[in-house]
Amino acid sequence: MAYDGYQHLRIAKDGRIVTATIDNPPINLITLALYAELARLSEDLEADRDALVFVLKSANPDFFLAHFDVEAILDFPTDQPATREASARNDYHAMCERFRTMDKLTIAQIEGRVGGGGSELSMAFDMRFGVIGKTIINQMEVPIGILPGGTGTQRLPRLIGRDRALEVILGGIDLDAETAERWGYLTRAFARDQIGPYVARLAARVASFPAPAVRLAKQAVNAAGEMPLAEGLSEESYLFQCLLRTEEAQSAMKRFLALGGQTREGELHVADLSEKVAKG
Repeated sequence: MAYDGYQHLRIAKDGRIVTATIDNPPINLITLALYAELARLSEDLEADRDALVFVLKSANPDFFLAHFDVEAILDFPTDQPATREASARNDYHAMCERFRTMDKLTIAQIEGRVGGGGSELSMAFDMRFGVIGKTIINQMEVPIGILPGGTGTQRLPRLIGRDRALEVILGGIDLDAETAERWGYLTRAFARDQIGPYVARLAARVASFPAPAVRLAKQAVNAAGEMPLAEGLSEESYLFQCLLRTEEAQSAMKRFLALGGQTREGELHVADLSEKVAKG
């Protein structure tokens, strides 16, 4: 699939890895134009059957993705009473859900500030990596009279707990990388020179594995947050059986054994061994 026609996102595809670099100076504000491109990208990625890993990063060292354009919000219609939407979610919610549920790993490489709608989008990604002393998270909505309306009030408590989510949302505080990692917002926090190489290695590693296993493993993990345990276990069992019947699984398991799997030496270095399996 070709990713053409983007003005505020620089998109590159290398094998099974798609990388989008946000470039909307001066602060990567989510303008209507950038929002339209992010929404379109979520649809393009979802439809890309070859892609297995997606990485979102920024061209701006100080800002990953700022909040939604407040001037645009001021133009939202308010002449009619508020209603509960029949779809139970708005278009921004739908975009975030596509990144969360698409059958590929989504990684946010957050090297600067992220706030408001940018933070809400990041929370929908499978993993969020940050930089110690550089990454700052802020939900600035309540101080300006609104609330996080792009999934933030629902995702943040699930990530860091209700009390901490209230501190971040009601307090409008800056959350530093070390605290964000400890609380569970960030998957990991790195030194500045370590984040890029780590994300690149992880993306390449995942992209080298059997595609059906990556896709269905993510589907199974997603079920943990969407189903009661008994139903989730049933889904896991079904997806395991589906994978067992694929040629990729049969071949990879045989390579694993041939390369020393289930031997003492092989199991002492099983992460390296699994990488050799993926390389064939």
